[in-house]
Amino acid sequence: MKTNKDIQNKIDSTFAVIESIGKVQASPFFKDKTMQLLFSEKEETDKIKLWFTPTWQLAVLVCLIALNIFVYKHFKSDVYKANISDFASSYGIIEANDTSMFN
Repeated sequence: MKTNKDIQNKIDSTFAVIESIGKVQASPFFKDKTMQLLFSEKEETDKIKLWFTPTWQLAVLVCLIALNIFVYKHFKSDVYKANISDFASSYGIIEANDTSMFN
């Protein structure tokens, strides 16, 4: 029976501790500050906005213009036309000069 008394004393002391717990006092704006920290997207938007700055836009525009000029000059060259005609003749894709009413 002594163990039952010890258990009952432990239960009573646990209830006494629970009853002694009081209300926690927090600052009136604690909830607002916490919600702002949890749901702030400031870091993500700053990283995305960095890529849309005018300096990056200008750099991308210059690269695209340079690439277009290079490709245009490459396609206009006679070597390209010769390579295409060699390719077409080796695979039998040469255009026929015959005119047809279905073309």
